[in-house]
Amino acid sequence: MDKIGIRGVIQFFFLEGKTAKEIHDRILPTLGDSCPSYETVRLWVNEFKRGRTSIQDAPRPGAPKSAVTLEIIDKVHDLVLTDRRLKVRELAEATSISTERVHFILHNELHMKKLCARWVPRLLNPEQMRIRMRTSADNLRVFAKNPVEFFRRFVTMDETWIHHHMPETKQQSRQWIAHSEPTLVSAGKVMASVWDAKGILLIDLQ
Repeated sequence: MDKIGIRGVIQFFFLEGKTAKEIHDRILPTLGDSCPSYETVRLWVNEFKRGRTSIQDAPRPGAPKSAVTLEIIDKVHDLVLTDRRLKVRELAEATSISTERVHFILHNELHMKKLCARWVPRLLNPEQMRIRMRTSADNLRVFAKNPVEFFRRFVTMDETWIHHHMPETKQQSRQWIAHSEPTLVSAGKVMASVWDAKGILLIDLQ
């Protein structure tokens, strides 16, 4: 569905008396990835509350380039969702408005901020730590009985992250994130389990 059709759906539910959140929750399961953000739905609901009836883009002959209109907000939002690493300067050039207006739209209208990717440590919970402690104690008892046989039959396993995307710098990894989205960003990676007994037996990627 194109943006005009989506605006028509928003207007229909608005006329039924639904709130912006109710409208967004209603259309999200149907539209999926094509669904506008809650901020966009809220902007259009506010426009309809102010008496707007048209869902078409309003003509702006001679409008100042620094003006913040609903159409410009939509355009900035579409650009950011297409590439979350766009710089403010690039957004300003693409929309022909000032960088100050872009900052205003991102922070005040779309409620977005830019975050750097960071690694998420893999921590054990108390129960997992107790299991590892008991397993280590059992292995020590077996080792004490027959060290030679223990090393002959013992298979070890270790885990490591394999990163398939490594940001070159912290600055380059920054992305625009809305308040409603998870704030923790991690680079792409898979877990490799390496099984060893006098040589690698198995490498399992998950």
